[in-house]
Amino acid sequence: MGGSGVQVNKAHKARVSSKSSRNIHKTSLQDKGRISKPEGNHVKGAKAARLQRAKMKRAAVLKEKRESGGLSSAPRVIVLFPLSASVDLNSLGEDVLKLLSTDGDVTSSSTVASSEYKLRATVADLIAFVASANEDISSLIDSFGSQCLSVLRSIGLPSTAVLIRDLPSELKKKNKLKKMCASRLASEFPKDCNFDPADTRDELHQFMGLLKAQRLSIPHWRKQRPYVVAQKVGMLVDDTTPGKCTLLLSGYLRARKLSVNQLVHVTGVGDFQLSKVEVLKDPFPLLNERRKQTSMELDDSHDEEVLRSLVPDPMKQEPLVTENTPDPLEGEQTWPTEAEMAEADSNQKQGKPKKRSLPLGTSEYQAAWIIDEIDEEDSDNGDSDDDRMVLDRGEDQYSNQDQDFEDDKETLYVQDMDNETHNDSEMMDDENLTREQYEDQIKKIKEAHAEDEEFPDEVETPIDQPARKRFAKYRGLKSFRTSPWDPNESLPQDYARIFAFDNVARTQKLVLKQALKMEEEEEESRDDCVPTGSYVRLHIKEVPLVAASKLSSIVSTKPIIAFGLLQHESKMSVLRFSLKKYDGYEDPIKTKEELMFHVGFRQFVARPVFSTDNISLDKQVMERFLHPGRFSLASVYGPISFPSLPLVVLKISDADAPAFAAFGSLKSIEPSKIVLKKIILTGYPQRVSKMKASVRYMFHQPEDVRWFKPVEVWTKCGRRGRVKEPLGTHGAMKCIFNGVVQQHDVVCMNLYKRAYPKWPERMYPQLL
Repeated sequence: MGGSGVQVNKAHKARVSSKSSRNIHKTSLQDKGRISKPEGNHVKGAKAARLQRAKMKRAAVLKEKRESGGLSSAPRVIVLFPLSASVDLNSLGEDVLKLLSTDGDVTSSSTVASSEYKLRATVADLIAFVASANEDISSLIDSFGSQCLSVLRSIGLPSTAVLIRDLPSELKKKNKLKKMCASRLASEFPKDCNFDPADTRDELHQFMGLLKAQRLSIPHWRKQRPYVVAQKVGMLVDDTTPGKCTLLLSGYLRARKLSVNQLVHVTGVGDFQLSKVEVLKDPFPLLNERRKQTSMELDDSHDEEVLRSLVPDPMKQEPLVTENTPDPLEGEQTWPTEAEMAEADSNQKQGKPKKRSLPLGTSEYQAAWIIDEIDEEDSDNGDSDDDRMVLDRGEDQYSNQDQDFEDDKETLYVQDMDNETHNDSEMMDDENLTREQYEDQIKKIKEAHAEDEEFPDEVETPIDQPARKRFAKYRGLKSFRTSPWDPNESLPQDYARIFAFDNVARTQKLVLKQALKMEEEEEESRDDCVPTGSYVRLHIKEVPLVAASKLSSIVSTKPIIAFGLLQHESKMSVLRFSLKKYDGYEDPIKTKEELMFHVGFRQFVARPVFSTDNISLDKQVMERFLHPGRFSLASVYGPISFPSLPLVVLKISDADAPAFAAFGSLKSIEPSKIVLKKIILTGYPQRVSKMKASVRYMFHQPEDVRWFKPVEVWTKCGRRGRVKEPLGTHGAMKCIFNGVVQQHDVVCMNLYKRAYPKWPERMYPQLL
């Protein structure tokens, strides 16, 4: 009626949709550009960024490969390591040198250059692990080889390969035995490790080809610092500095550029400054048709040609600062003024209480622990409540418990009075005992509870010395988790010799950024740097003459390495290590015992303090021994090294060689970390009346009971309480608990004092 009058029929429902209906929602080509959104620049930009990242990654890999295996790179160090005593390394080393040398003769030098492989290699007593197939398959690795493998895995394995020697000549047996050896050794090495036979020249030829093409895998801490593996060691003695000399180390510079203004660390000797760096002519160039050098020319030191000589700039050279020099008068108080002396005299005449004398700069927290001297008249008064230890938090949850007990029923009063009378009479019986009888009684009680002692921190209170003097440095904590402990309170004198950072992470980031900037700068812009791969001679000044003589004598049998140090890495501080005891080492490792720490590129002697490793607490509990099967925290005085670095701990022995004792890693540099030594004093209930108990043998003098009265006590059955008052004259005391106490229970008291590592008498092993 209101419409146009045109009939509109319902659309027909076909079983199969037509082609036109299927395409009706699509836009035409003309409308497509007008309706659809244009392709944004962000899409093209993301794709371009991915392509650029992939391109940069390929370029970085190619650059690394060229630097590690190019013509100008330092020779690759191949270490032949026997897995068992039956392996003949001498014959294998000779075979490798013959293969690489041009004329087929073995030179007297351990470094050769091969034009066939376009490779230079340094063969020490040679990482390629060598196994012998002569022995039983189950004994391919002996105990010493297994121990060395653990050490190498702790430090970080570089690119590895396994050479199998002494295989049978028959091809079928050879392949079968090789597969059996590889299957037996596969679990000990990385997944990408190759197992190659190494009996014939062709097999060694195949191995060297794989070595040339292999991309080296180097631990990250070795990439951050320049280092030189010395091939020659010399000395220049100067009469002006007795006992010192200039150490000359010649070798190829690896990993990064070296600045003549940097400090260097000689492994096992210490940190030193450079007096000069000489860039020498490469004694082992890759040979070609136009140039050949005989072995005599290569080893002739008189023909060493100096291409460039670098001298440090006194204004830019890093100072050799190892320890901080404290001012002995820094903490001294000034002499009192005349006004202060006049005020003290007037106070003394008027009988006013004397002001509390505190050291200069003492905080309120520290002042709470300084107890004023008590007059002899007051100390003789046994009822004085002031003669007692100060607790961190004076109020406790049992301060109102006396009132609760006083409000008990009258029958309980009578029962308590009877018990107290009985306790006092028994105390009188103990007072009549002789000293020998008293000690025997204590011994019997201790022996009866020895099998129930589950806590390793329990100590006995000495009878011949007051507990308040024996444990004068200890204090009680209301809560180990929340009670405060000032990290700068009563620090030892050794803490004045060390350095600390406000922010270690920020400092490490700036130092590494500065080192990377020096590496990326062009050679023309830095006249104090030596490029990587150069053959250099380091003039290291003021090296102890004894240590230099030792290095000269062992250079042919042991590697001598000099590392360039980053900024601040010569300074001493407190280092924290996370370490675990080696399963194969059975002897106990006691805290503060002298150990040799091999941290990354460094070796130094330390006397650590072991503690629990709990990241949720600001305080850690000291451990008297390094326990097997779990990680602990070790705090040592040592030279600063920026984490993370691998750690290997060796046990020093005068008779035998150092033994592998523990492994771990450098965790942090934290002098302010608090490690607390915990002791537990134990006593035994003599008489029990519900929540009250008379406890004996925790102390032996009533003055000690009053001194430790503020400290909370607890029992092994889970009760907590406090000391109310002393009983008798032999150190017994009345305690109140938050529940009923059992007669067989043990009453304990926790005391703490801060523990510090010990400064080693000798720092480096080569100076022993």
